[in-house]
Amino acid sequence: MTAVLAGCGISKPEHGLFSLTGRDRVRWLNGMVSNNIRDLAAGHGVYAFVLNAQGNIQGDLYAFQRGESLVLEIERSQVETLVPLLRRYIIMDKVEVEDLSGKTAVIGISGPQCSRMLGELGFELPEFEALQLTDAKWRETPITVVRGDNPCVDNYEIWLPVEQREAAWDALVEAGAVPAEVEILETFRILCGIPKFGQDIRERVLPQETGQDRALNFTKGCYIGQEIVERIRTRGSVHRRFVGFEVEGAAPPAGTKVQYQGKDVGEITSVTAAPLKQKRLALGFMRREAMEPGRTFTAGEATVTPVALPFPGIFH
Repeated sequence: MTAVLAGCGISKPEHGLFSLTGRDRVRWLNGMVSNNIRDLAAGHGVYAFVLNAQGNIQGDLYAFQRGESLVLEIERSQVETLVPLLRRYIIMDKVEVEDLSGKTAVIGISGPQCSRMLGELGFELPEFEALQLTDAKWRETPITVVRGDNPCVDNYEIWLPVEQREAAWDALVEAGAVPAEVEILETFRILCGIPKFGQDIRERVLPQETGQDRALNFTKGCYIGQEIVERIRTRGSVHRRFVGFEVEGAAPPAGTKVQYQGKDVGEITSVTAAPLKQKRLALGFMRREAMEPGRTFTAGEATVTPVALPFPGIFH
């Protein structure tokens, strides 16, 4: 955990990359996701939800404008359901979907020292913003460097040929980067307050309940589920919201209901594997009307306190 909080941690994200080509690709994808693809400049990306007609989240993804193509980045756990769902809506559209997994690998890099380390390895990075990408070379190999959108700490991804991934990985380790195990990455995600589809975002969750406003655009025009999203915006609120929890006592497993005076008012969806700074932390949802100052909530045998995300006192 020290590497991603104070140094440089590296990982091999379980992400799939998919290329979209064909003359209708931009118009088609713009009608499929919750963010603005139509006005996306070359070299830039967005985070977006895929919704159903009732506005419920069916999955999430990143979309990048590459000029001659769009590239989708999707968690591997979602590929088997989300990609066929998207393909189903290609009817008369000129859109072709290519799985790049056999060609392109991904290395994730996170931590306050990662920019310096990349520079020492010969990656000359320009000043670029979140979800902007740049093409570069490393040891004569063409690569793409993507700046991540986690606001808590510097983070990047390197897209490179599959056959070069191990060489790049070894070079990063030799330079001082620390491989981050799955458990560490999951704890880090929770500390940053980032909901995970299938874990925190499940059936019937609405976009505004997640607090991920970065996934929404209200001026792009029609897309699947847009009517519900706009209705919620007009109404001004949702009945529950995604929050963090400080936990005292035995760690409640995911799925444990949060209660106030014996009544269900929320749910735990993710829990850190081990205490951090003497506290165990969790993520979940709370009903808005229940969140009054001074109230004590329980989750199983534990006492829990809702807090704003990201958790205070961890990132500086």
